[in-house]
Amino acid sequence: MNRRELFAAGTGAFIAATPAGAAARDLVKTSPATAQNTRTISVMDFGATGNGKTDDTAALQAALLATFQTDEKGNLGGRLLIIPPGAYVVNRTLAVSLQKHEQNQPTQQTTIRGHGAILLSNIEDGSNVLEISSHATARFLLIDGLTIQGRGHEGNGLTLDVDRERAYLYNFCLRDFIAQGCGGDGLSMVGNIFESQIFNSYFRDNKGNGARMGHGPNGGILSAIHLFGCVFGGNGKNGVALVRKACDVAFHGCYFLENGNFGVSAPSGCTLLSNCGFENNHMSAEDFHSGDAGVRLQVFGTLIGCTAYSIHKQTHLLRAFITNQLVMIGCTASGGGDAKGARLAKLQSNRYGTATIVGCQGGVDSIGTFEAAQFGDAHAGARFGGNWDSASLMHLGDYSIWIDREGRLRIKNGEPLSDGDGREVGS
Repeated sequence: MNRRELFAAGTGAFIAATPAGAAARDLVKTSPATAQNTRTISVMDFGATGNGKTDDTAALQAALLATFQTDEKGNLGGRLLIIPPGAYVVNRTLAVSLQKHEQNQPTQQTTIRGHGAILLSNIEDGSNVLEISSHATARFLLIDGLTIQGRGHEGNGLTLDVDRERAYLYNFCLRDFIAQGCGGDGLSMVGNIFESQIFNSYFRDNKGNGARMGHGPNGGILSAIHLFGCVFGGNGKNGVALVRKACDVAFHGCYFLENGNFGVSAPSGCTLLSNCGFENNHMSAEDFHSGDAGVRLQVFGTLIGCTAYSIHKQTHLLRAFITNQLVMIGCTASGGGDAKGARLAKLQSNRYGTATIVGCQGGVDSIGTFEAAQFGDAHAGARFGGNWDSASLMHLGDYSIWIDREGRLRIKNGEPLSDGDGREVGS
């Protein structure tokens, strides 16, 4: 089964392959009365059924509260919550709030493990399925193997809210996680969340974004987030939206396909896109000419080994307005069918922005007078800006070389001050 076929298989394959029933209850035996004193907790011992019919909200909520209970010093952690394979009906938001304690210390690992477990949302009022908010310093939270299946009437699938003073969530890890069919975003991360990773996770068919990550409106800063091998597909808005000036997010080997708008929207920049693929995004556009790029980028960014392919409405791998520096290395873009005119990049800049493109294929469109420095493309060994004031003006030692408006080659020892400055050396 290839990547596209796996994406098309949808939710049914996951539900059909998920066992439920009495055998799951035997995985862990823990009494709710002693849950606060044990390191392993099972939702089954709080009355959860996982049969896909019974409302398991209260049992899941009680198990979560026991898992995140702090000790007398306010320390969090050391507990593992097991959600055995099954389908757990959720009728209202599952909420965890980590409270500040004056003696709060760095935490031990707290884990929610749900391989084969599906939270089936039955929420109708637009509220989120699972919310974790922190009013304290929380570290080493791991959510492993959980699926959230929405019906389109809830809000976000998973929300992490740390947008408050002196509250932090770091060394957080989301692994083998799925959020699909939600009425809002599959994942929302807002505020002081940093030094965290997301591995091998799927965000599909959500009405909002696959994932939304941003600084908080109250001043929380999101940074140093890395995503590995994740898929963002079929979402109504963007695959990933970086909002409220968030930019320190890196994507490694991720795939973005058939989203309504961009695969990645990063209006304040993006630290790194490495070996990522963008296919047939902008499905909400009327046609190819009203479509757009796989990546929307402003300010700065680095793309290494990224690819783009479209047969519908995705016009470029990248559309960018650069005010700092853009670097693209070994990227390719192509198209077929209605998108046979798809190209590599559409670039624009103010006077301070620069773009360096190395070993890329697919063609670059420049808006206005902006010129990128290109090396090793299919049409030229090297190409520099030809205008006297180009940000990618060619320099040989202390000499500047450019072409004036009359088509004459000019050279000057130092920086040119006008189009006619320097000495004419050819035409």
